[in-house]
Amino acid sequence: MAKKVLIVDDEKDIAELIAYNLKKEGFAADSAPDGETALAKIKKGNYGLVILDLMLPGLQGIELCRILRNDPATSSLPVIMLTAKGEEVDKVVGLEMGADDYITKPFSPRELVARINAVLRRAEERPASARIIKEGVLVIDKDAYAVTRQGIPVKLSATEFRLLLYLVERKGRVFNREQLLNAVWSDEAFVEPRTVDVHIRRLRAQIEENPSSPRYIKTLRGAGYFFDGKQ
Repeated sequence: MAKKVLIVDDEKDIAELIAYNLKKEGFAADSAPDGETALAKIKKGNYGLVILDLMLPGLQGIELCRILRNDPATSSLPVIMLTAKGEEVDKVVGLEMGADDYITKPFSPRELVARINAVLRRAEERPASARIIKEGVLVIDKDAYAVTRQGIPVKLSATEFRLLLYLVERKGRVFNREQLLNAVWSDEAFVEPRTVDVHIRRLRAQIEENPSSPRYIKTLRGAGYFFDGKQ
């Protein structure tokens, strides 16, 4: 069955262009002109990915992304954010709200399809073994792509989970941005190094008691990040 993608953009020409190119690549495409309509469709439909414009009438793209991430039913739904501004702050805010990737208008259909395929591959990959990892108050279920902290579910995107799992399984080893990009975003040619910092910050906000003084994911200045497995 074709993967169903929801395109949320109030510019009809852009939405139609994206839908046309997605259908050429074998996807099923649907669209919504605003955030409220998109949210209603997502609750009723079975979408595999959302392409979400940052600037929308009414409910803004950033706010819709936050709503999706805070709902257990949609917390892992892949989201690619569209922005016409191209400013670093917009990209960072989109990622911090839980978007899996972003792309700046104008964009080439080929690049967008490549990004969609990369995000979907990351979201669909699952570890071969069903193993539970326990680190302090954290419990990581590799098979279910689930994390709990002190028994409370932690809402992570698929990319955030992959990043956490990569570090946990190699605890104590320090990885720089490029190494993490190659490992977690291995098939994505358009990701910038700053993306790693944003995802690390989001992970710390979710799993650390005090993100400004992390217990688990630590920084070795000038070298990179590592997961501290010491108790």
